[in-house]
Amino acid sequence: APAPLPVTAQRILVGLFVLAVVVATLFAVTEHWRRATFTLGVSMIYLAVVRLTCDSRIVGLLAVRSRRFDAFYCTALGGTMAFLAASVDSLGS
Repeated sequence: APAPLPVTAQRILVGLFVLAVVVATLFAVTEHWRRATFTLGVSMIYLAVVRLTCDSRIVGLLAVRSRRFDAFYCTALGGTMAFLAASVDSLGS
């Protein structure tokens, strides 16, 4: 079995997810909803990787169910969000 990541690295990975959510929120506040939705979708896919690689104690409230369920749910939700944001017509903007 591979060695687990150091706690500091795990915290950095979770911090990058939080940063991505903040960036998505800033996009939403500035009325760039396609960018916000796409960024949030990609960050959810990233969260699936984080959930699979980080300890549940480090992930904290982001750990809801089992690792596999959380990763599957985040991947499905994030993939759907990113796909929808990318596939919607930009209406010439």
